[in-house]
Amino acid sequence: MSDASAASPHPLDSPTWASLVGAHARFALGDGLARRYDPAVSPFAALADVDDARAWGDLRDLYAEDEVAALAGDRGFSRTVPPGWAPDGVVAGVQLVSTDALVSAPADDAFVVGPADAAEAMDLVARTEPGPFRPRTYELGTYLGLRHDGRLVALAGERLHPTGWTEISAVCTDPAYRRRGLASRLVRGVAHLVRERGETPFLHTGAANTRAIELYLAMGFELRREVEFASFRAV
Repeated sequence: MSDASAASPHPLDSPTWASLVGAHARFALGDGLARRYDPAVSPFAALADVDDARAWGDLRDLYAEDEVAALAGDRGFSRTVPPGWAPDGVVAGVQLVSTDALVSAPADDAFVVGPADAAEAMDLVARTEPGPFRPRTYELGTYLGLRHDGRLVALAGERLHPTGWTEISAVCTDPAYRRRGLASRLVRGVAHLVRERGETPFLHTGAANTRAIELYLAMGFELRREVEFASFRAV
């Protein structure tokens, strides 16, 4: 292996950036050393290099005063707040990747979330808090839902999409329908779609969400790295 190959970053080291300059370029705002998603699609943004002051300057140009940018990176990346920004919150998280032990299978009883379902999906996410979901988040990939008596009770879908990988995200279940295996069924269903394309599923969750982490490990995911999700307010 050449020195250049050895130094090449892994797509999952900065999956938001890899998505915004790759498969999700159509949703990206900005150029240079910073990108952000269209705010109707996602609150996330990314930098080519979080240690580059020029990248933070390019990012600031994409935000109005008092607007909030959400970024992810290695633990501790947000300790140094660059000029033009104020800290707005940090959550410790983990990044998990699937292994051969993950059994994926079609979720035949699920439906594909579309424009008519977006408001209902946002309501479910607001009540269960698996992570941000905007009016057009469903456009990032295939989101699957399960209904009971006509009501959306469980959700999971595809979010970040670095080359060769797809993130499973927005995994949530209405509290009245938990412990029935609905979330696991949808995770396996989304993983099936990802693998059908020859890609590998991965996901993120909060480090404090130990129950979810235990479930994902039992399903066949493994820990790849510790991360943090940080928000910054433009000043």
